[in-house]
Amino acid sequence: MAHRGVAVNVLFADGVRELVRVKRRSGHVVGDDVLVRGEVLERLYRRTELRRRDAMGGIHLVGANLDVLGVVISPAPAPPAGFVDRAIVAARSARLQPFLVVNKCDLEDAAEFVAAVTGVYGGVVAVFPLSAATGEGLGLLREFLADGHRGAFVGTTGVGKSSLLNALCPEIDLRVGALNDYTGKGCHTTTVATLHPLSGGGELVDTPGFQDFGLVDISARELSVHFPGFEPGSQERCRFRDCRHRSEPGCAIVGLVAQGRIPEERYETYLELLTDIETGEAGYRRTG
Repeated sequence: MAHRGVAVNVLFADGVRELVRVKRRSGHVVGDDVLVRGEVLERLYRRTELRRRDAMGGIHLVGANLDVLGVVISPAPAPPAGFVDRAIVAARSARLQPFLVVNKCDLEDAAEFVAAVTGVYGGVVAVFPLSAATGEGLGLLREFLADGHRGAFVGTTGVGKSSLLNALCPEIDLRVGALNDYTGKGCHTTTVATLHPLSGGGELVDTPGFQDFGLVDISARELSVHFPGFEPGSQERCRFRDCRHRSEPGCAIVGLVAQGRIPEERYETYLELLTDIETGEAGYRRTG
């Protein structure tokens, strides 16, 4: 249920919670199913795991045995370029169902931001516009999570993940920070990942905020399959099975862009992510 460095909080089948000591770099993460024998903690098979790469190249395991991923964004601070797309691709590649939470809809001019987000991702993933501060829109999200889902919220610092969890699960009373007046970015308030059961059903992992969501072990092929916005191409076939949708002849995606069925802006975003992945693949081949 929580990892605290040299100990983890374990919820047993009978409802009892205990702290179990582990090595500092044990590899256990929130959401793991474990078998406890005395002071020995054995990790069982992970059905799913979600990983991200930080700006320094480090790889972090966000959570295990999840089935949904909520990407939390807000009008202020706005999401960094590519953040939402990377998170959706990472979720789909990890066999998780991604959804978008647009928080702080009580802010002035938030309607314009919601309209822009819905215009890009509506019909691609579920979008939940809401305000953790006022409670507006929370009902639909509660209904979604209550359907037996275990998920995590990911989002850059300051978008209101802790406020959202407080609204969904008031008894946890997570500390909430304000935006930095100088940078406009949020202050880190969550330092330990924790798993929280929701009263209406479902479970959520609260994760520390971060400013990036780099892809881990995602191939160019996986990006072409999972990129949000290429759904119209699912009924079309490219000439080549390993088509990267860049300049290959007979590419169905390029054709759909030309027809206006896939917006040019989405295609340009895809190409930027593809270049990042190809650069990483080339670096791996040189060092591997």
